[in-house]
Amino acid sequence: MVELIWTEPALQDLDAIADYIALDDLQAARRLVQRVFEYVEQLIEYPESGSRPPELRKSRYRQIVEPPCRVFYRYDGQRVLVPYVMRGERRLRKGRLAKRNRDAA
Repeated sequence: MVELIWTEPALQDLDAIADYIALDDLQAARRLVQRVFEYVEQLIEYPESGSRPPELRKSRYRQIVEPPCRVFYRYDGQRVLVPYVMRGERRLRKGRLAKRNRDAA
């Protein structure tokens, strides 16, 4: 079975997104976090189910999208590592995943 690992920065990213949404609708923020966790949990059974991010076509990273979030992860055959979560309308800055990956190692 695949091990699922959330990094602390990724959890903080998701928390920040939920905090912003909670300013207007606390229940919507809670539902979002629940949906994201449920979706990411599916990677334990289907670790290669995410799409390749358009900005990173030739990288080892994949993403799952649960609006308004993009959850980036990589699968190494044994583990799914989630280093970064961002709002979908933002642009992925070059090097962001590489930095998070170094920090998680």
